[in-house]
Order: sequence, then C-alpha cells, then structure tokens
Amino acid sequence: MPPPSALAIATGAVNRLLKEEASYHKELEEQEAKAKAQEERLRSGQDDEDGNATYILKQQKMVVEQTKGVFKPLRDRIAKAVEKLEDLVASEEKSGTATPEELANAKAALDKAKAEAS
Repeated sequence: MPPPSALAIATGAVNRLLKEEASYHKELEEQEAKAKAQEERLRSGQDDEDGNATYILKQQKMVVEQTKGVFKPLRDRIAKAVEKLEDLVASEEKSGTATPEELANAKAALDKAKAEAS
C-alpha cells in the first residue's frame, strides 16, 4: 500500500482540526452549563455546607474562560490548514496526479471548513 499523498494528509488535517473545534464547542457548552448551575445553587444557598461554593464557581468560570481561549489559535491553525489544502487542490487539478476520490474528499473538507467558518 503506497503512503498517503500530500493531498490526503492535508485533507485529514483539516478534518481533524474541524473535529477538534467541534469538541471544544461542546466542552464549552457543558462548562457554561456547570457554571450556571453552580451560580444558581449559590444564589439559592444550596450546597454551601462547607463554604466553598464561591470558590467552586470561580473555578468553573476560569475553566470557561480557558476553553474560550482555545478558539482563536485553533481558528488560525484551521485557516492555515485550509489555505494549504486549497493550494494542494489547485496544483493537483492542474497536474492531474490525484485520484478523483482524493480531490472529492479534499473539496468536501474545504466546503465543510468554509461552512463552519461563517
């Protein structure tokens, strides 16, 4: 079995980065829900038997902010990967060395990346 082509590797990189971003979005939603629930418990006076509810809320908010901080560098990495893939698609279309399946996969990854960017 021949090694994967540069086009297949670049396509895989874009797809992996998009999955990673989706995972972080899901994690952010979960962390925000936890922080909101902790805030509600603190307001209602529940779960503060040991007096650390405020500290736990502060920690939850810090986790939310750290998760939000991941998105800008990740978006930059996605943009670079998409740019590289676009260049490879253009060069492969000119040279005709890539298989139609590889080109179709690459274009699908580009379409997905562009759809998620907007």
